[in-house]
Amino acid sequence: MSDIHPRFRTIDGLSVRYAVSANSKPAALLLSPWPESIYAYDPTWTRLSEHASLIAVDLPGFGHSDLREDLLSPSRMGEFLVRVADEFELERPHVVGPDIGTSAALFAAAKAPERFRSIVIGSGGAVSPTELGTPLHEWVHDEDLTPYRALGPKDVVNVAMDAIEGYELPDVVRQDYLAGYQGQRFVEQMAYVRAYPAELQELSKLLPSITTPVQLINGKHDTVVPVSNAEYLHERLPNSRLDVVDAGHFVWEENADEYARIVTTWWQKN
Repeated sequence: MSDIHPRFRTIDGLSVRYAVSANSKPAALLLSPWPESIYAYDPTWTRLSEHASLIAVDLPGFGHSDLREDLLSPSRMGEFLVRVADEFELERPHVVGPDIGTSAALFAAAKAPERFRSIVIGSGGAVSPTELGTPLHEWVHDEDLTPYRALGPKDVVNVAMDAIEGYELPDVVRQDYLAGYQGQRFVEQMAYVRAYPAELQELSKLLPSITTPVQLINGKHDTVVPVSNAEYLHERLPNSRLDVVDAGHFVWEENADEYARIVTTWWQKN
């Protein structure tokens, strides 16, 4: 039985799915990875909730939140993150945004320097020009999307989940992931990462000016988003720390204990 209990809220006309863990500690806004959902935090939820009041959000267009085409880029998603924090009346929350949340959180920090207490990111595309592994490189750069239109949710989710090592997905989590990728939703979501070549080039110009403290976490054996992406950010962000963990891409699930330890230690220092 999961401690994550989803609910929905309308934000800017979109139905956004979220979950909360109520306590009086500083707030932390957790962003869903792709192709997963807020249930990606199932193995770390209890540990993280001991140190912060959690609000986990399926980003618009991902998980079980409504999709809107104009938000399917890191810069626009970053703007939406500020709106989410405002909507939930969060006063300088921490942000945890692995995977696709990496670039969105950085754009948000660049746009609103004092809005977030700290950021935890990693396992997300950052290098310009892109340095991505399989299958993300193909998702970003393939000219013909026809093969992807034939994929069903089981094809997308099972390929991703089969890459997770050392963690057996609880059935409720796997079923939630599958339910979030019905129809053509995966192909529609690809617009977000296909914006990387232009968006990451723009982000690279902003990195030296981002003053928000940033904790980078990346799997040592990540073949989807090589650790060079986190190293690239660490070299350019003026206030950052990098931890490389013994895991693959889905480090928050594959090595949940270490992930939670790094995040909570970071929160205690910031």
